[in-house]
Amino acid sequence: MAAVAEPVGDVTAALGEGPYWVPDASLLMWVDIERGLLHRTSIPSGETVTDHLGKVSAAFPALDGGVLIVGGSRLTLRDLPGLPGQGGITRTVAEVPAREGVRFNDAAVDPAGRVWAGSMHTGESEPIGGLYRLDAGGKLTTVVADATVSNGISWSPDGTRMYYADSATRRLDMFDYDPATGDASQRRVFADLSRVEGVPDGLTVDADGYVWVAMWGGGVLRRFTPGGEQDAVLPVPVSQPTSCAFGGPGMADLYVTTASVGLSESERAAQPLAGRLLRIHPGPIGLPSTTAEATIPA
Repeated sequence: MAAVAEPVGDVTAALGEGPYWVPDASLLMWVDIERGLLHRTSIPSGETVTDHLGKVSAAFPALDGGVLIVGGSRLTLRDLPGLPGQGGITRTVAEVPAREGVRFNDAAVDPAGRVWAGSMHTGESEPIGGLYRLDAGGKLTTVVADATVSNGISWSPDGTRMYYADSATRRLDMFDYDPATGDASQRRVFADLSRVEGVPDGLTVDADGYVWVAMWGGGVLRRFTPGGEQDAVLPVPVSQPTSCAFGGPGMADLYVTTASVGLSESERAAQPLAGRLLRIHPGPIGLPSTTAEATIPA
């Protein structure tokens, strides 16, 4: 698959992550985990507003106003300038016990607005992270208890499959999913990536049900059919793509977050777009349901 990746805006992140399209505002939310920043990049101008949050790995607009911030060991609802809010509110929605060497990482919102968040071992070697579902009463229900680097989460167009990557396993897994209850069951291997370069990071699903995954250290996005067969490989001009999300007019743009952290001086010189937000026109389009607002259950 051939497509040209172009930079959007002028922000360079250390560890760009969590792209999330906000259709009503025509902007892309994305974060720099390393620096604790939330970026809001307007499309098509590329103008970016940056919020200094301290700890953030993902952020989503909340259904009744405000932005749900996932970071550290907490999910926090905050009002941010320029976005619909709840009268200046900042409150903790849910949290897990803080542990040394563990922090929240990737997170996602299912088509019904249900929030999922995963945690990781910062040393990336011990299976002491988890994958959680936000339930009523601010309860984070553990669905996966033995994750090392909990990463990409997304759903099939009909909502009956949930895809998931724990990067340390070097595979994509699939769960049976009940959209009405948020129950995820029957975890199994969807695609084995142990023999290709890089590790699976963030992922998304297009309108045809094909799964796109960013390969950290591999310099590509890989696309898989609903049957788990590799369908295409899309090179990007950086070695560390971190995640991807569809957005823009008609959901026809694929936005890719990238990282510059850990690169040597010579690698940075060879990858001038490392850490930038990239935009690709791949041909397939995304699902509007992947931009559902986060529901904060009572």
